[in-house]
Amino acid sequence: MTTSVINLLKVRDDRSPVHFEEAGEVGKFKLCNGSDASWLTTPEFGLKELRSRVEPWLTSLFQTEHLSLLVGSGITHAVHHIATGSSAAGMDREGYNFGDQHDKICAAADREAPRAGRTAANIEDDLRVANELLRGMEIVDSQKQAQLKQQLETILGQFASSILRSEGGIATAEAARREQAFNTLVTFLMSFASRSGVRDRLNIFTTNYDRLIEAGAELAGLHLLDRFLGNLMPIFRSSRMDLDMHYNPPGIRGEPRYLEGVARFTKLHGSVDWVQTGKDIRRIGLPFGVDEVAPYLKAPGLSDASPHKLMIYPNAAKDSETANYPYVELFRDLAAAVCRPNSTLVTYGYSFGDEHINRVIRDMLTIPSTHLVVISYNDPLGRIMKTYEELGRPSQISLMIGPALSDLQTLTETFLPKAAIDKTTFRMSELLKQRFGTEPRPSPSVEKGNEGLGSVEDLI
Repeated sequence: MTTSVINLLKVRDDRSPVHFEEAGEVGKFKLCNGSDASWLTTPEFGLKELRSRVEPWLTSLFQTEHLSLLVGSGITHAVHHIATGSSAAGMDREGYNFGDQHDKICAAADREAPRAGRTAANIEDDLRVANELLRGMEIVDSQKQAQLKQQLETILGQFASSILRSEGGIATAEAARREQAFNTLVTFLMSFASRSGVRDRLNIFTTNYDRLIEAGAELAGLHLLDRFLGNLMPIFRSSRMDLDMHYNPPGIRGEPRYLEGVARFTKLHGSVDWVQTGKDIRRIGLPFGVDEVAPYLKAPGLSDASPHKLMIYPNAAKDSETANYPYVELFRDLAAAVCRPNSTLVTYGYSFGDEHINRVIRDMLTIPSTHLVVISYNDPLGRIMKTYEELGRPSQISLMIGPALSDLQTLTETFLPKAAIDKTTFRMSELLKQRFGTEPRPSPSVEKGNEGLGSVEDLI
């Protein structure tokens, strides 16, 4: 007997999450026992009723003064599944070996995993403990530090290769499915990035190491502004220079306007193509979906680089200064972007397993005019709902959890606002409202040719 999948929806004036499940027919749903929704008039409903409830709400939130998008591993798994029919590589610790210290490292990681809300440790936890152990060995000048360092370099290389394999799975998928996957990703990104010119730029944050967001932005023609400057081998800059892209409208001087299709981009945990070279952090030219990193580290200026120097969190830190840099700068960007009035943060595929990020979100919600939208395919460990309860601000939080709401294709086709919220849309809406929204029935003048309404210019 199969267990029905439960979906959770909380938007607008819902006092608590509405639980619903499939009603036995594709696209038809019913409320779960004990759940109630004042906006439903029939026991069964479909995507049409859900769309009328969700889409206007998201459209309104997406046009708040400040908008940020935080994506986790769920976006990679979703796009990879569309392209290949299978999930992307995860954080499973199987296949990694730390040598003589393996059992001790895994045991320590298992003890620390519950602090992050995980029932079992993953490779990130193992790497974090291994780095701490390596630092301790360097302090006491242990004879085993060279062996552990070599194992760490090997494992980080394997870890980077697993990330690249996920990219490669998408890049080498069957042409029709690959095109469908990237089209869905582009639609997803542009639904957020298409903001009117008077609004602040969209801020995109990700905890992923892969370059899926960058690939989607490139296909969409979306310009990403980050802390890296340069073209051949961009270098990470600590100083946050508020660079932007503007244009001068014809016939207007001194009033530059925002160039459309520009967003600010931050990879909170680093990237598979970031490498530490001396005192600098650079982004190397690593093709999307390439087999391995090592051949691309054999370039002038990267002589001391190795997989051990890749800036993927937790990186192989040499001291506390290196451990904090550049991640402290990136998390500062997150706090600066979301912790301000009239700000909306949308999370997709983020399981709330990073306490650094959760702390920023908690601080954001202390500002009454902020709002958090959580979109997730599932919540297998219960971390999302646990965080929701702990935050204690239900009026400032919207929830869309479950495949009926958060499947990437369903989300982009049904619930996200269209990717062109512009003046023309609002003018048309206002025109239709004045024509048909104020009178219960069209007047004869309207039926004959809109006499009495005046010109379109008068309306808009």
